Amino acid sequence: MTTALPEGWDVAPIGSVARVVGGGTPPSHDPDNFAPVGHGIPWVTPADLSGYRGQFISRGARDLSEAGLARCGATLMPKGTVLFSSRAPIGYVAIAANEISTNQGFKSFVLPAEIDPRFVYWQLKHLKPEAEAIATGTTFKELSGAAAATLPLRIAPAAEQTRIADQLDTLLARIQACQDRLEAIPALLKRFRKAVLGAASDGSLTADWRDERETSAWIPTSIGDLLDGKPRNGYSPRAVDYETSVRSLTLSATTSGRFLSQHTKFIDESVPPDSHLWLEPGDILIQRANTLEYVGVSAIFDGPSQTFIYPDLMMKCRANNRVDGRFLYLLLSTESTRRYFRDHATGTAGNMPKINQQTVMSAPVHLPPMDEQLEIVRRADRLLRALSQVEQRHTVAAEHTRRLAPLALAKAFRGELVPQDPRDEPASVLLARIATQRNARTDTASSRTPRRGRLPRAPKETAAMTKSRQDDDVMGQPYLAEHLRRIGTPTSADALFKVSELPVADFYKQLAWEVEQGHVTDNQTTLEPGHAAG
Repeated sequence: MTTALPEGWDVAPIGSVARVVGGGTPPSHDPDNFAPVGHGIPWVTPADLSGYRGQFISRGARDLSEAGLARCGATLMPKGTVLFSSRAPIGYVAIAANEISTNQGFKSFVLPAEIDPRFVYWQLKHLKPEAEAIATGTTFKELSGAAAATLPLRIAPAAEQTRIADQLDTLLARIQACQDRLEAIPALLKRFRKAVLGAASDGSLTADWRDERETSAWIPTSIGDLLDGKPRNGYSPRAVDYETSVRSLTLSATTSGRFLSQHTKFIDESVPPDSHLWLEPGDILIQRANTLEYVGVSAIFDGPSQTFIYPDLMMKCRANNRVDGRFLYLLLSTESTRRYFRDHATGTAGNMPKINQQTVMSAPVHLPPMDEQLEIVRRADRLLRALSQVEQRHTVAAEHTRRLAPLALAKAFRGELVPQDPRDEPASVLLARIATQRNARTDTASSRTPRRGRLPRAPKETAAMTKSRQDDDVMGQPYLAEHLRRIGTPTSADALFKVSELPVADFYKQLAWEVEQGHVTDNQTTLEPGHAAG
């Protein structure tokens, strides 16, 4: 982030403030590695955070047993640890409500007591694009522990952190509630559209109109009796990436139930002027192949004459003199007709359901007299136009609302969300105190002299544990020996541990195996590549 720091704030790589911890997964084929939910060690995977709305999490869908925890690279982390998914996908965030462990899909941040975990929680959400940008991988992106440790954490004074977190908790909850309400609107509009079409086809839309005049009764008939000829399939030539004089519709041009001229492609073929493929205003297009949700969707073509042709996955038809074309479109769009199409669609598993000409023509409907058809069209058009206006306003509102959370987070971490208090202890003092505490722990751990004949232990506090012994490039491979070769000089176990990115248990299991295989030579105080390291 390049914006200036507010007064009293500081910025530091998150790895200099928090301990970066990876996770692991025990062999899933052994049920003894897991425990009934609520009776073992809480364990979280990215899947547990998919769709998760809470800020704090106590456990995932499965618990680990004590044996399972010991057999993998997972670490039991304290309450208040901020969990951050590092792959598939990057950017899920939650705070541990209690002691918890994760699989290898996380880089978690164990924070000092003076850093509010909610402040880091919200800032990591803000930093998600930056985390994605520094992730690596071909099949899928993954954020390594070393990369995660470099994320720039903007640090406010401790008291201001809490004020910001409190304000964000309230503000983002309101934004989410607004988004939830907006997300419910499309379903309501869809129900309203179905109701209008249903009322148009069963006579209830013009019940009052009929009460005021003498009119003929509705007669049962079929779609085929209302068509000028049979429906005809289109043609799907290969598209070209240059402009030609002929454009063909794609399925998306009518999937919404309205003709959308932007969904077309150019074709480089000559179409005779008298071909049935040319579309004329008033033609009705029916999707004869699509998913069950969309098969049979109809739209009235209202574009220019002899400009577009239509694809093989559509049928074209025109109304005869018994029916108004717009009323025919309403009949084709009602739920009862669409259900008839779905029920009579054919297709094998894995293929798109299809309807044929006979299915379309045999669909049963009821036909009112022409004057009532026109009144139904007038009333339905008014209601559907109003519906379209609401849809457009909803789209704008939803887009504006989606921008609110990122804007609020950006404002918060520019120091503009809550008032600053000059009496707060500056963040620089807080960071200096945290660094002193970390250095004291490291010095204490480093001063321990290992007994002769045993590998020296490395302090977990200084490790960014992002790998697992189960990884393909670790298990059965000279993984540590390769690190030693890159270092180029005899190295302490502590230094090797720091660059290995393995959890402590995995590190020593891997080291013991590589020493046994001759990949690593143990000189008691230092390690170097062995005779089998290549």
